[in-house]
Amino acid sequence: MLPSSTVENYLKAIYSAQRALGANALVPMGQLAAALEVVPGTATTMVKALAESGLVRYEPYAGVRLTAAGDKLAALVLRRHRLIELFLVQVMGMSWAEVHDEAEHLEHAVSERLIGRMDEMLGFPSVDPHGDPIPNADGGVAERSYHSLLECPVGRPVRVARVADQDADFLRFIEHSALMPGQAIMVVTRDTAADSVAVQGADARQIVLGARAASKVLVEKEE
Repeated sequence: MLPSSTVENYLKAIYSAQRALGANALVPMGQLAAALEVVPGTATTMVKALAESGLVRYEPYAGVRLTAAGDKLAALVLRRHRLIELFLVQVMGMSWAEVHDEAEHLEHAVSERLIGRMDEMLGFPSVDPHGDPIPNADGGVAERSYHSLLECPVGRPVRVARVADQDADFLRFIEHSALMPGQAIMVVTRDTAADSVAVQGADARQIVLGARAASKVLVEKEE
């Protein structure tokens, strides 16, 4: 099977779901279908074709996971996507909140040669504008462990490293709240009864986030 935009989208969706569930986890077909906005029957038909091509392992009534070949191909699709996002932000001057959809279209059209030139021009970056890791040219990914604002120490300086949501409205909220990757912040209080987290930025302004939003802002220890 030659890679197509549909094949690449399926592999990328399985890749992302596996990273969330665990490297060896089987991704339920219902979850995959929902992620791709197709009916379960359509997803199953495509997954069977991917399995015949050696890109996934499909277990009926259990789910699907990538083979080594499928994992590498999915990582290279993500590499194209994330380098394009960074290029659009740093070179084209686009907002980080609007580049995801553009990259979704462009990732299937650009050549590996062009992606290589982008990578070189950008200085071989390790993360995209949202802090997501950029796989290398061999599909390898340097994954790092972060804490969310629900887990990090209270009263200690931390730095925003990654925002785990591509929704444009959410990204604009994060930007307005000065919680973009690279920002130095500190969790002031957590209110478990109200499911909220109060965060203070470098300008001493306090922002209150709900638990759902706080779970998507990933931080690392301030150096």
